[in-house]
Amino acid sequence: MVRPFLRKSSPRFWCVIMAICISYGPARKSARAGTAPDAKVGQVGPAAAQTPQPAAKTPSAAPNVVGQIADYVILKEEFVRRLTAELNPYAYESYSVKSEPVNARSVLEKMIAEKAMVIEARKQNMLESEMLRTSIGEYRDRKLVNLLLQKQLQSKLTVTPEEIEEKIKADPNLDKARVRAVLERTKANQLLDAYYKGIYEKSTVNKLTENFAKAAQIHQRLLYKPRAERKVGFIRDSQVRNELTEEEKNLVLATYSEGKITLKDWFEKLCDFSPPSRPRDLGTEKGVERFLEIVLKMPLLASEAGRLGLDKDANLLKQVRGEEDRKLFGEAMTAKYNEVKEATDAQAAEYFSENKDLFITGRTINIDQIWCADLATARKVKGELDDGADFQSVKEKYSLQKDSKPFHTYPGSEGYFWKDLWKGEPNDVLGPLKGFYKEQFKWRIVKVLQKRPGQVKEYSDDMKNAVKRKIMSDKREALLQKYYKELLEKYPHKIYDDRIKGIDPLNIP
Repeated sequence: MVRPFLRKSSPRFWCVIMAICISYGPARKSARAGTAPDAKVGQVGPAAAQTPQPAAKTPSAAPNVVGQIADYVILKEEFVRRLTAELNPYAYESYSVKSEPVNARSVLEKMIAEKAMVIEARKQNMLESEMLRTSIGEYRDRKLVNLLLQKQLQSKLTVTPEEIEEKIKADPNLDKARVRAVLERTKANQLLDAYYKGIYEKSTVNKLTENFAKAAQIHQRLLYKPRAERKVGFIRDSQVRNELTEEEKNLVLATYSEGKITLKDWFEKLCDFSPPSRPRDLGTEKGVERFLEIVLKMPLLASEAGRLGLDKDANLLKQVRGEEDRKLFGEAMTAKYNEVKEATDAQAAEYFSENKDLFITGRTINIDQIWCADLATARKVKGELDDGADFQSVKEKYSLQKDSKPFHTYPGSEGYFWKDLWKGEPNDVLGPLKGFYKEQFKWRIVKVLQKRPGQVKEYSDDMKNAVKRKIMSDKREALLQKYYKELLEKYPHKIYDDRIKGIDPLNIP
């Protein structure tokens, strides 16, 4: 898998360029995090997360704005999507099903409070976390290089009909689309290689070869003699953070006109590679140098983008700010969750005895259903069935999903809609009822084929863990609600009640 730092623009162009990016490092399996606010363009490592922040502005009060806090606005369409998502049954835990639909205003307050969490996280300097700095810095550089290559190379990648015909003449069995793809890939490789060569030459790269032997030795130490117990046979991020001394992290392997590459940068790039694709010769000076060439590519290209002023691009700054917000929100949520202590065995046993109905397992309904385009169709379908029409025949005539088969459904998959289904008995035809259909709510007619009431399991060690998770979930939700309230009292915000009045999450077009 290739790291997708080249996106946007013509799909064909970027599909071709993507094939070249393998030398920049395969995409990671687990995200890292950020870089520091005083870095030079293209610099990697802790000082690489220079992210100019847009000046705070008074948000627009345009008709589609339903809420605002500081320089954040919440648009009506965003709000409506969130309303739908809040009822998505797949978001519920196994032992928790909402019995009432969400309230529009409470959802909007929650969205504003989440923005306030980000504001508060910035005030608490959470962006200074080494992991966040690294992750955000990498994100920024990928977007920056994406923009650079889009502007510098896209217009130069052309394949003429004559070139395609010439290839097909040589081999008539070739497919025209396949020939175009091969030609574009070849030309893209040539374009990028030539472009990067020019950047490399003017970047005055200087390799500190005297440090390569030490780098190789440190690699072997981390690989074969990890300080902490490690159940895998490869170097992990945590080792780079925790098992390198500050002197080792700052060991310089190369300098260039806009910055330097340290051993920490080198190892961080190594951790971008899936273990099977990592070079096998990194315990040698030659291996260290070869991999250093890979490490250099992103910062050199990012530096070139900075020299061209692309780091000031408004859309780039917006994207980076958005990534920061996502990371900060995740960190803030994690910090809040960590405040909740795990329940004791005694608390779990007591909770179970008082809430046994929450832990019923095996409660299912076997149903067949007809998804309808609208309420009028659903009523028509129900009428025909009430008049004795065959269920399968009516399904084939009206259903949005004619080939669906009967299936077992359960509380966790139906969420809020479970209570309506559970009212039915075998052979009952229910409806019209709402349900969650392809990320939206649709009307359906449901035939109940079988009901299984399930049973409460005896309390055991296995059940104890499930009960503890439920207690943790309840406590975290209560803590978040309290925190949301505190933030909304602390930070001035605006809710346009008139713009959300009458919005029903179950009846959104």
